[in-house]
Amino acid sequence: MEQNDFEHGKRCFLFYKENLLCKLLEGKSLDVPLVEEVNALGFGAEGRLDVVVQDGTQHVAQQLYHPLEAPLINQPTLPSGWQWIGLRASFDVLPLQRYLQAGKASQILYWDSHSRFCPACGTATEQINAITKRCPRCHYEIYPPIATAIIVLVKRGEDELLLVHARNFRGSFKGLVAGFLEAGETLEQCVAREVMEETGLQIAHIRYVDSQSWPYPSGLMVGFVADYVSGEIKMQEEELSTAAFYHRDHLPEIPRKVSIARRLIDLWIERKI
Repeated sequence: MEQNDFEHGKRCFLFYKENLLCKLLEGKSLDVPLVEEVNALGFGAEGRLDVVVQDGTQHVAQQLYHPLEAPLINQPTLPSGWQWIGLRASFDVLPLQRYLQAGKASQILYWDSHSRFCPACGTATEQINAITKRCPRCHYEIYPPIATAIIVLVKRGEDELLLVHARNFRGSFKGLVAGFLEAGETLEQCVAREVMEETGLQIAHIRYVDSQSWPYPSGLMVGFVADYVSGEIKMQEEELSTAAFYHRDHLPEIPRKVSIARRLIDLWIERKI
């Protein structure tokens, strides 16, 4: 049986830089193409990786690094019916399940490109299975890493919440305090520390709400809600450009629905948290 027979019927999550190749369907919606459709466009199979997505089905992921590997990119447009779209932007046009699959494919590709040598002894690693590499010299095993971060909605009373604009935000919207988990911390300790470091505020009654895979490039966002206790806002200016409490009747621009920040804010607006 030929390699193409094994790949027949699978989706091919083909990325060039941060852009995902999609095909246009009827009604102007988009989807991720099948492997055989990508092959028909003239892209080679070099570097394709197997990916098992959330529903247990198997697909392939592929990263193109150089324009010579992607001749169509050097043309003004792709052939009719094809489009490159950023992974983040694909949330708005792909079916949700396909966006989640593309996110996992992107994370596997990121791991593959950052695990080609053993971090312990520097030897070239060997692929064992879809999510495992091993060093043939010291036998160190490498798995796709997940960077854990918290994000927290801080509410003051029933009608006010804390919104901030971090300097790394892509846009003018106001979002929630967030930060990465440090060694030796619990998630709740991380929540309290990040709020204190970034705003100088003390909080209490920290409660878990939800989580979200965040493939930018390979993270897990863990969402909490907490109550304001005391303190005046003193911004960590290297991290934030603005921070303030807002009344539910006068909210500024808030994050898009792609992020868990928006989910937490929507739950608060609906008085569910």
